[in-house]
Amino acid sequence: MHMTVWGNRKPLEREMQENTQDGTPGSWFRVTIPYGVKYDRTWLMNSIQRHCSVPFTPVDFHFVKNGARFFVQEASTASALMDVSYKICDEESRKVCIPVFVSPSAAPYSVRYKLKPEEMEQLKLTLIKRFNIYKQALDLQRLFVDPDLVGHNIDIILNQRSCMSATLQTIEKNFPELLSLNLSSNKLYQLDGLSDIIQMAPTVKILNLSKNKLTSVWELSKMQGLKLEELWLQGNPLCGTFPDQSTYVRAIRDRFPKLLRLDGQELPSPVTVDVDTPCVLNPCKGSYFGCDELKSLVLQFLQQYYSIHDCGDRQGLVGAYHEQACFSLTIPFHPEDPAPSSLCEYFKDSRNMKKLKDPHLRVQLLKHTKRDIVHTLCVPPKTQHDFGSFVVDMWSQTERMLCFSVNGVFKELEGSSQGCVRAFTRTFIATPAGYSSLFIVNDELFVWDVNPKKTQSAVSIPVPTPSTSSMPSFYWEQQQMVQAFSTQSGMNLQWSQKCLQDNK
Repeated sequence: MHMTVWGNRKPLEREMQENTQDGTPGSWFRVTIPYGVKYDRTWLMNSIQRHCSVPFTPVDFHFVKNGARFFVQEASTASALMDVSYKICDEESRKVCIPVFVSPSAAPYSVRYKLKPEEMEQLKLTLIKRFNIYKQALDLQRLFVDPDLVGHNIDIILNQRSCMSATLQTIEKNFPELLSLNLSSNKLYQLDGLSDIIQMAPTVKILNLSKNKLTSVWELSKMQGLKLEELWLQGNPLCGTFPDQSTYVRAIRDRFPKLLRLDGQELPSPVTVDVDTPCVLNPCKGSYFGCDELKSLVLQFLQQYYSIHDCGDRQGLVGAYHEQACFSLTIPFHPEDPAPSSLCEYFKDSRNMKKLKDPHLRVQLLKHTKRDIVHTLCVPPKTQHDFGSFVVDMWSQTERMLCFSVNGVFKELEGSSQGCVRAFTRTFIATPAGYSSLFIVNDELFVWDVNPKKTQSAVSIPVPTPSTSSMPSFYWEQQQMVQAFSTQSGMNLQWSQKCLQDNK
């Protein structure tokens, strides 16, 4: 996990001495994890705490936009979090590359506006009156106008983290076996505070959020760890954002796979896969070239291209491209998965047309000229492609053009994603370039993640060792020399190449 802190340790230590909050020595720091919503909350916090040299208690953990956020007190704790950099590994023992930002902050909202003891006691009494002990159900609809609270001048607005936190704390202490929770008609427009329900009321199976003001299905991702069997959302604006009922059901069930009822309607039984039952897949079809001559030409080209690509210095690929060639890179885009962190090295250059709406950015991310293309290709980590995994398909052939695609896998050999296996599809449009060679005029690369468990048995990509027999980086420059010599001498390309080789 890559962690950065705004500023260095000395300013943090000074701030610890200079700042005070509510009369308590020390200061607060906000810890933000971009795209933290992708990770299980318990796993994420346990991993950070396990690698942090200073024990700490995260305060006010919640999801914000597509990230996760919590607060810590004292600059010494914030400084210790800096040392967690690149120490967090996922379940596959691969390092997780996500930035974590730590910055000075005011005290968290739930601390500044914490309910007083007498208010907490009244809240407990109010909730007990609303609890059905036989059904283990708690009805909190329209809680903000409850006369027992209003009569004591206690405002419980569940959009406020302090109020939601106090409510969940009361539930955790007094209703540990809660099965059903009704939060309808509470004007909820975000569920940051409710995300704590995963830890504080994990037994809840029925949740009613109907007649609130939720506008995005993404808010539900903040409670994704809850094993819900029944969910009510009708009456929220988000219900009208789907083109049809099946899309709506699928989006909700993606977050709660065990869901059996939605808005009172029975859902089809979830599809389960028995991983212990062997599954036989039809083998994929092999490559298609059209003729042996084209097969030899394309395979030779690919062997030369990826030998240079994987040798470490990709500048040698300049000669493979036409002077005015075009190149684009694309990684997958899912509307509910704003930024795939596992492909962060490729994200900034991704030209995914489903996501990009800015016409200026669409043009900017289309790389023109061979120099710009190779500069872009030099950015991702060093790779090793498995040539044995390649499947090549010839799409079109004319006298001056070849269009073909290649599918395969490669392994990253360096950086934060070292050891990761990726799959790719690459579509080339090429023109002849001298004897037995091609010039790329258009190159489109699509890269996505591959589960290592699924590929380990089928694909073995060895780490390359330096070899003097590797294809030299000036191969395409040599072909241009052959073409120029043929023109000047009047000999055909084959004899021109032989003459140059014989004379070294």
